[in-house]
Amino acid sequence: MKKMLMVASVPSMIGQFNMENIKILQELGYEVEVACNFYDRSVWDDNRVQEFIKELKQKRIKTYQIDFSRNSKNMLQHIKTYHQLELLLEKRKYNFIHCHTPIASTITRLVAHKNDIKVIYTAHGFHFFKGAPIQNWILYYPVERFLSRYTDVLLTINKEDYNRAKTFRAKKIEYIPGVGIDIGKFKNCKVDVEKKKEELGIPKYAKVLLSVGELNKNKNHIVVIKALSKLKRKNIYYLICGKGKEDIYLKKIAKQLGIGEQVILTGFIQNIEEIYHIADIFIFPSKREGLGLAAVEAMASGLPLVTSNVHGINDYSINGISGYKVNPTDIDGFYRTIKYLLEKEKLCDDIKENNKKNAENFSGFIVQNKMKKIYKDM
Repeated sequence: MKKMLMVASVPSMIGQFNMENIKILQELGYEVEVACNFYDRSVWDDNRVQEFIKELKQKRIKTYQIDFSRNSKNMLQHIKTYHQLELLLEKRKYNFIHCHTPIASTITRLVAHKNDIKVIYTAHGFHFFKGAPIQNWILYYPVERFLSRYTDVLLTINKEDYNRAKTFRAKKIEYIPGVGIDIGKFKNCKVDVEKKKEELGIPKYAKVLLSVGELNKNKNHIVVIKALSKLKRKNIYYLICGKGKEDIYLKKIAKQLGIGEQVILTGFIQNIEEIYHIADIFIFPSKREGLGLAAVEAMASGLPLVTSNVHGINDYSINGISGYKVNPTDIDGFYRTIKYLLEKEKLCDDIKENNKKNAENFSGFIVQNKMKKIYKDM
């Protein structure tokens, strides 16, 4: 039986973005195996990781613990990881590997090249992009450009990255519109809004701003908290769904600004589609995004967007069409834009219809058809 390996630094990358890919591979007759750092809890908690491992076992997918570190400076750990992966590849003899996340994919491509194994690499957003810090270009650009020669298929999920990747040396470069979402799941979700608000501690008539994503500096939730404090309205709540190292800091700043009760950090939410349908505006202030799955889900749910104006977000965030976008550091810009949309009900209704329609461009159906062809060609 043909064998392939799916690799990522953390299990959430596989569980959130690659289960449909695994399904396609199994339908094509591959024995799929997964390697990542199952001990990492930076995105998922212990219960969610254990549920995921159980899910993989039920699908007859073998799992391997590889001690990937997400810290680029942790060289001793990277060397250890290289040798762990080297032993696995020598033992299992894969037909090809599909890898994700920058550090795991760097190590994987080096080991795969040594073992003459074909590699697909999905770049979920290069760290070097128009407007990125210069240190990102110095650190990441030379590595990605060099390793492209060890990449059989380089997949990019936004147009800026695709155009830049065309100057690299990968054997094949493809653009896919994200990882694909189940449009119907978000578009047709039914939820008791009042009951769900009550569960979350949000008053019945309050307006809800929503962000979904890991609590880290890149997701930039702090700029929205500061913008909310400038609104000086007690009936506006900011809901952030996700977990991460910034949770204590975000709570502290919200409290200092006098809006501690209006900022709600939910942690990881299982049925996130329900949360989109109690919100009024989706806020996506990231400093960098390969595409931004959460914002596309929000579009499919009919929410107007207020986003930053960077990287893959620009593929769908269009002023006056999807909502509005501002510089990720512009607190006043987020404040003014949120205030404007809250006051323009008719405009928001028009935007909601635009977003439901435009979200179709990122549907799972489109992405899965592209991935099936790519896998068949391996």
